[in-house]
Amino acid sequence: MKNLNKHKGKISITAAGAAMLAASLTPAATVSADHIFPDVSEDHLYHGIIHDLHEAGVVNGYDDGKFHTGDPVTRAQAAKMMAKMLDLDTDKLGSHFTDVDEDAWYAGSVNALHEAGYIDGVGNEKFAPKKEMSRAEFAELIVDAYGLERKEVDHPFEDLKEGAWYESAVETLYAHGLVSGLSETQFGPDYKIKRGDFAWLLATTDYKFGNKLPKPEKENFELSLMHTNDTHGHLDDVARRVTAVEEVREEKPEALLLDAGDVFSGTLYFNEFKGQADLEFMNMMGYDMMTFGNHEFDLGSSPEGHEALADFVKGAEFPFVSSNVDFSQDENLSPLYKKYVSKLPSDGMAYNSIIKKVDGEEVGFFGLTTEETADISSPGEVQFDDYIESAEDRVEALEELGVDKIVAITHIGYDDNPAYDNDQLLAEVDGIDVIVGGHSHTKLEDPIEVTTDENGDPKDPTIVVQAGQYGGYLGTLDVEFDENGVVTGYAGELIDVSEKEEDPEAAKILAGYTEKIEEIRNEESGGVAAEAFPNPRATDESPVSVRNSETALGNLITDGMLEKAQEYNPNTVAAFQNSGGIRTSIDKGPITIGEILTVMPFGNTLATMELTGAEIKTALEHSVSNAPKESGGFLQVSGLNYTYDSSKDAGARVEEVKVNQDGEWIALNDSETYVIATNAFTAKGGDNYDVFANAYDEGRVTDLGLSDWEVFREYVAEKGTVEPVIENRIVDTATE
Repeated sequence: MKNLNKHKGKISITAAGAAMLAASLTPAATVSADHIFPDVSEDHLYHGIIHDLHEAGVVNGYDDGKFHTGDPVTRAQAAKMMAKMLDLDTDKLGSHFTDVDEDAWYAGSVNALHEAGYIDGVGNEKFAPKKEMSRAEFAELIVDAYGLERKEVDHPFEDLKEGAWYESAVETLYAHGLVSGLSETQFGPDYKIKRGDFAWLLATTDYKFGNKLPKPEKENFELSLMHTNDTHGHLDDVARRVTAVEEVREEKPEALLLDAGDVFSGTLYFNEFKGQADLEFMNMMGYDMMTFGNHEFDLGSSPEGHEALADFVKGAEFPFVSSNVDFSQDENLSPLYKKYVSKLPSDGMAYNSIIKKVDGEEVGFFGLTTEETADISSPGEVQFDDYIESAEDRVEALEELGVDKIVAITHIGYDDNPAYDNDQLLAEVDGIDVIVGGHSHTKLEDPIEVTTDENGDPKDPTIVVQAGQYGGYLGTLDVEFDENGVVTGYAGELIDVSEKEEDPEAAKILAGYTEKIEEIRNEESGGVAAEAFPNPRATDESPVSVRNSETALGNLITDGMLEKAQEYNPNTVAAFQNSGGIRTSIDKGPITIGEILTVMPFGNTLATMELTGAEIKTALEHSVSNAPKESGGFLQVSGLNYTYDSSKDAGARVEEVKVNQDGEWIALNDSETYVIATNAFTAKGGDNYDVFANAYDEGRVTDLGLSDWEVFREYVAEKGTVEPVIENRIVDTATE
């Protein structure tokens, strides 16, 4: 298999080329305009820049005819250069400094800069003309000379002393997109500036002198992306996905590979390897970036907390983007997160935003995770901010850094509940060019173009893509931008991974993982399904879904929960299971441990809670509030029957509720207290069950500590043969 990592396009910038520094004008031999300095060949990083500057009369070489890009710059040389840049009058005689002779070649420049308030001496009325200028000194000089608006921003430089005289200048240059560090975290304020670096400065800014340089005509730029989302530990076809990625990269070597979250949870591969199996293949395929999905936080309530997620991040040979997630209170994740915009991201770290150079153009990336994660997963101390506000902040920050092509990698859903977040609403934010989405498992056969804002007014296009689920498709998108960073054309498709041949090396690695889980997968629980227990999801052909309707599998699971809870508390009358926690179906025949773990992969525990009849009705109202649309919070029930009318307003839909007490179906009494069983996730308020969260806060919830999948295994083993049955436990009278 080819080494896909060679296509990753990692940025590699030397200290000289990456930093916005200075050069100087020195007494030198005159060089003809068509002369190329012998030490600046045509393939040199600075060739075109230096040639243009020389033609403009800004720079000359030394007496030996060379330019010497790596030579340090003295304060005298910098003064000469800056005075010329600013078109200052350098003919005035005299000097303000005792060590600057008025006949010196740099005297007029130093004098003019000092009178203009752009440069000071070093004390004792001395200028120190032969002293080599530091990066910190030059940063201060540029900010003052160009009159840049001073700004305070988050930056990556760990070697800037707080309160240092140069700190504000470096922050300001960084905020204006005019500076990078010697490395990701080091600015090097005491390092000397180089001649060649000044050429880089003039080529990247239009301030003052820069607008006198010739402007090359920019051609339209094409960005190629590959994308996946919601793979959920499904690795059976991953060797075919490797082939699909290889084929795209062979045609488009600059194409980036992005993932929009939810690698975690869903199969035995995840249960056994906690994301490390997925990660080996992601590293093999050379993913360039990923954002976090809600299921990445599923293990937060375990004794280990987010240790598995931290290990996943640290092992990644790519960075993560996360712009609306606060990791600061989590001991596992906070050391791995940087809240600044990075141009030199490190693998195995997460950043607020990333600027990546693609085929010579800078492209900005930021990431969003649904705020609903706080309710539908177990993030613990991890918190989530408003997605629109976060997106607008990132667009502004990236644009201030000179980036006009911006990609959002999101896990908020294409058409998810607008009360929370979704990509269609996000696309109305001006400045986002591409949204690579996930969370809703939406299979967008063709990219979606959004050209209006929240008020319906025209805006620059935003292109939205999403690639379904479980790694079944590799999404591709080609976007063309004009010279102003506006989308002028696009094309995209979903590549069916199942149609590809397996990559031999990937298949060999997968076999090792598969062998390890096969024993678990095939172990029989003791239960037998007389017929298959489906786990439907809504389609255009059928609206019935586990997330909007009673299902036989939901009945089987809740019956087992109720029976087990009654062993610990005989007063338990009913059980609830959130449908988002039922992940797949059960086939006809012996029910294996592998099937059960795949159906219930989240490792929840069984809990009981004391609720009044009125609180139960409130919970049921919330359960059906989105019906007939799907909701992961829709409750499958046992020991309780009810009817509702989905045509009525949410909150006023539940009609008749009955509970089974001592074999009799009795109307629910609003003022009576009942014991209800559910999983700990729901009992703590998951899926926005505020009424349950209130009971939990008041100490009315008891976690029995029993694993949900083990409860289910014991139940089907005890029953032996089980048959799928729909008993009209939940009836929507609007559809009768």
